[in-house]
Amino acid sequence: MNTIINPLKKDWQKILERPTKTVDDIESIVNEVFSDIKENGDVAVQKYTAKFDGVSLENNIVSKEEINEALALVSEDLKAAILLAKENITKFHKAQKTEKVYVETANGVACWQEKRPIQKVGLYIPGGTAPLFSTVLMLAIPAQIAGCKEIVLCSPPNKEGKIHPAILFASNLCGVTKIIKVGGIQAIAGYTFGTETIPQVYKIFGPGNQFVTVAKQLSTKHGVAIDMPAGPSELLVVADDSANASYVASDLLSQAEHGADSQVILVSTSKTLIDKVSSEIEKQLLDLSRVDIAQKAINNSKSILVENDAIALELINEYGPEHFIICTNNNDFYVDNIENAGSVFIGNYTPESAGDYASGTNHTLPTNGFSKSYSGVNLDSFTKSITFQKITKEGIQTIGKSIEIMAAAEGLDAHKNAVTIRLKDLK
Repeated sequence: MNTIINPLKKDWQKILERPTKTVDDIESIVNEVFSDIKENGDVAVQKYTAKFDGVSLENNIVSKEEINEALALVSEDLKAAILLAKENITKFHKAQKTEKVYVETANGVACWQEKRPIQKVGLYIPGGTAPLFSTVLMLAIPAQIAGCKEIVLCSPPNKEGKIHPAILFASNLCGVTKIIKVGGIQAIAGYTFGTETIPQVYKIFGPGNQFVTVAKQLSTKHGVAIDMPAGPSELLVVADDSANASYVASDLLSQAEHGADSQVILVSTSKTLIDKVSSEIEKQLLDLSRVDIAQKAINNSKSILVENDAIALELINEYGPEHFIICTNNNDFYVDNIENAGSVFIGNYTPESAGDYASGTNHTLPTNGFSKSYSGVNLDSFTKSITFQKITKEGIQTIGKSIEIMAAAEGLDAHKNAVTIRLKDLK
């Protein structure tokens, strides 16, 4: 990791740049795939699956036989771990349910708000260098709790034309209604336009590489909603001499191993701690199976020394991390004042990987600074809030005159007349 000591505020933006391509760099590729799939449906999907995933499929729908085969391939230990995670994730997301909001704003004027599930949702589960079956839990569980009728899942096939057994086990466990062996841009395009086998959906969920992220953003141009622009993973740790350097190093590496374009940042008021963490990273790297990927991410990452907690907090809010770990003597200061973060992990014994798997919070979070304006996936992500109102004769007489005056002031005569005609009938 590159160490930067007391950077000037005018240099923060440059220092905190993500190691990702811009939308312009890959938008033309995404548009080409979108146009092809809109025009040619599954024929184009199969072409891009062969091109990008290296496998030709006669049928991209996962069968019941394939699911049953997968159930037998998942170890009992892993099944038990997934069931524990499902229990905690379910508890946390069920607790997010809210009751109907009902208010009588004036005599005879009743207004209320109710939540309804999004009928058709498409889940995207990465399956390339790491088959993220945990993301199935994070997306399908709240979709099921919300009451979504169609929960479709797309994940790229391996070279044998199969999806990882754990992804199929988790999908079967959490109420996914259809599983399709397709990944990348072509999956997002399928969700956007619909094909012979991929249903068009109303909202797309899930993380992915930069191509998937741009594809999701472009799908919004075609009337499909997305959860957020969730791209390459990132983590920022703020730590001082009270932190355990080996723990901090392990957390940084846990995100670095996601992909070469991941970014991890350490912010500290202690040069001694930075040096210890750097040493620990070098030691722990050697034990990782994904050492090459993690090393590339570490090369894109930084340790930043600052003078005090106030400067550290300002810098962190400017960055807006996806994951934010706090290990300091002053944890409450950061907890109380953080404004831009996807998910926060507090103390030496709260690793980021707990949130990735089994603590109960959701791990589908905004990256690239989007935590400044987006929330992570939650139960409300799978619902819409619909407002209702009912006005009695007394109610229209109570607020009618004000409506007439306001409509007239805006020059909207028909709006005014819709009230006037009713008030006349009530005289």
